[in-house]
Amino acid sequence: MTEEHSTPIKTPKQLIVVVLLAFAVPITIVGLVSQLVTSGERGEQSNPDQVLARIQPIGTVVLAEPSAPKGSLTGEQVFGQTCKTCHETGIAGAPKFGDKAAWAHVIAQGEKTTFEHALKGFKAMPAKGGNSELTDDEVKRAVAFMVSKVGTNWTSPPIAAAATTAAAPAATPAPGAQAAPATVAAAAPAGAAAAAPAASGDAGKKVYESTCVVCHGAGIAGAPKFGDKAAWAPRIKTGIPTLYDTALHGKGAMPPKGGNMALSDADLKAAVDYMVAASK
Repeated sequence: MTEEHSTPIKTPKQLIVVVLLAFAVPITIVGLVSQLVTSGERGEQSNPDQVLARIQPIGTVVLAEPSAPKGSLTGEQVFGQTCKTCHETGIAGAPKFGDKAAWAHVIAQGEKTTFEHALKGFKAMPAKGGNSELTDDEVKRAVAFMVSKVGTNWTSPPIAAAATTAAAPAATPAPGAQAAPATVAAAAPAGAAAAAPAASGDAGKKVYESTCVVCHGAGIAGAPKFGDKAAWAPRIKTGIPTLYDTALHGKGAMPPKGGNMALSDADLKAAVDYMVAASK
């Protein structure tokens, strides 16, 4: 006895509906998924800022930065970078900036003698205020600037019109191209990492000789003298972060950044490291 199989499709109309649904449902699903994936802004409708953000290069290479020619600093700039360390507060007997009574005996000795003292050093003041990179004319401009603030006009060497030198252009990637993110670093010589501490030490020495030596070279106003282990020991004991903070923000007679606000935090920390290393 044969058992008949039943089916939900009873009429030709039902069969047609089932066939249509079999095609329509998958096509609708595919269309919805496609619309979801491609719904972001593209082509002519894209936001220009978003397009630029997507195609910008990973990095750029700068071969040189323009810098002012040597010897072109004004007297005010030299004062701000070097002289103010002592002359702004009158440290170690330095005539205080703008104090007519304090500058009277300096001015009385004459322009030539005062310039010579500033260039070669006098008593507690080191040669060129401790900044050996300054030219003679820059030092003289600084002296002329300081005496001008107490009503005296001395000859200020003019700043020569230096020929402008074009800095080497930065390497620019081709339109649409991206710089390789990792291959440049991989190509560095094996000794590059080892050279980093030496470079930091050189930077610290440079900052010390241009700024810190003014007080730390001779131990002026209670500053621990360079290389004096006994004077540095209690300070080193407080920890490097504390020494950094003191150098950056000042303490007691020492102004922030040793009075040279043009210094970066990194350079000042390098100078602290240099002095600490010399005093251990």
